[in-house]
Amino acid sequence: MLYSGLIQFDENLNIEPCLAKKWSISDDGLTYTFHLRSDVYFHAHELFPDGKGRKVTATDVAYSLQRIVDPATASPGLWIFNGRVDAAQPFTAKDDTTFQIKLLKPFRPMLSILTMQYTYIVPKEVAEHYGKDFRVHPVGTGPFKFKVWQESDVLILTKNENYFEQGLPCLDGVKVSFIQSKQTEYLNFLKGDLDFLSGVDASYINDLLTQEGELKEEHSTTISMYKTPYLNSEYLGFLMDDRNANLPNNPLKIKEVRQAINYGFDREAVIRYLRNSIGKPANSGFVPFGLPSFNAEKVKGYSHNPEKAKQLLVQAGFSGGKGLPEIPLYTSKTYEDIATYLQSQLRDIGIPVRLEIVLPAFQRELMSKSQAPFFRGSWIADYPDAESYLAMFYSKHGAPPNYTRFSDAQFDNLYEQALNENDDTLRYSLYQKMDSILMENAVVVPLFYDEVIRFVRKGVDGLEPNAMNLLNVKRVKISE
Repeated sequence: MLYSGLIQFDENLNIEPCLAKKWSISDDGLTYTFHLRSDVYFHAHELFPDGKGRKVTATDVAYSLQRIVDPATASPGLWIFNGRVDAAQPFTAKDDTTFQIKLLKPFRPMLSILTMQYTYIVPKEVAEHYGKDFRVHPVGTGPFKFKVWQESDVLILTKNENYFEQGLPCLDGVKVSFIQSKQTEYLNFLKGDLDFLSGVDASYINDLLTQEGELKEEHSTTISMYKTPYLNSEYLGFLMDDRNANLPNNPLKIKEVRQAINYGFDREAVIRYLRNSIGKPANSGFVPFGLPSFNAEKVKGYSHNPEKAKQLLVQAGFSGGKGLPEIPLYTSKTYEDIATYLQSQLRDIGIPVRLEIVLPAFQRELMSKSQAPFFRGSWIADYPDAESYLAMFYSKHGAPPNYTRFSDAQFDNLYEQALNENDDTLRYSLYQKMDSILMENAVVVPLFYDEVIRFVRKGVDGLEPNAMNLLNVKRVKISE
């Protein structure tokens, strides 16, 4: 809310203008040209002439994006351009209102990447003056200006009276409270001290929601609930590295065992009884419901079929589970209830699973070092395109994102074709073929496709969710 990018998403995740009023892509897909608005100003700051806001130019855009790839910045967003933009001169200000990006090779999701917060525009003189302290002296072009930040306590933003989108923002300011306890947060929301609550915690889910995922009647007069598909796939992953010396007798290397696990539990029951019907059972592929390329008819996943699972164990040489060693499943405390349910159901078909409850950071370390043969994971889209999910299984990618170490020549070939395909229909078909390969090889166990759920006090409008779960408060209104 403090910054703006060249382009932005609307509430349906369609790309629309922001700092750039229009753009074009060259026929070869390598050059993106953006034409900027001429009426956008940075927030007022003492480093600008007369302490007023300075007009934004294409030079600011070039600086901001170059800052991402500059090793001195050590930006966690380096990956968005790494290996994708021209190394010599990737970002160019042609004049004050014309900016160009040059790519090494076509990459269809580039526009979606340019909506990411990494690419928001900052003023050079302010960013370089404060250096690492720029984080506590932010200056942007967004609908709100920075006022106060007491870390771990409160953040206050005030209205940008000179914001370029006419009539916005609607609020005079926003106060964000940092509350460590989910239960305390919930109680403050019920009392009316907070207007908005994102997500639902196990400590109060049964107080708010019915088993069917509906808001309970006693809250209906004071609270509005919103749900929408969330571009997040929850899954179990298998380590597919056949050369890993640490896993010499790993039964998960056998495809039929992995398929048996996929058939061996009831996804519908997980959603209904453990998540109060938040989310959808992942009975298709790894790419989640909510993306335009999702197609459950073309990508066949797994459903609960214990008899099929038992047959697959026979084919793998483990009839009734005889001879199967105990399989460790690494997960965090947050997902222990789901993991325990899976453990019970898999035991019923002869697959012994031992839960290893570890800290999330330690689990990620094990996954990165190929030391977790079976692990729970989540993948939230970086941008609304299936490439963000399928990139996890491209063999030339390390971990992250390829925690499974999956390597398949056909998959890689389709992935590379998709990067060069500008026709969305053809590209989606390639995505579906890749997802089908993942399911046939049972590289992962898709658990469920998540949903965004938001609770808002009555009288607050404009906080409806979107599939990226981006919080945008510039259109929020509060009635008396």
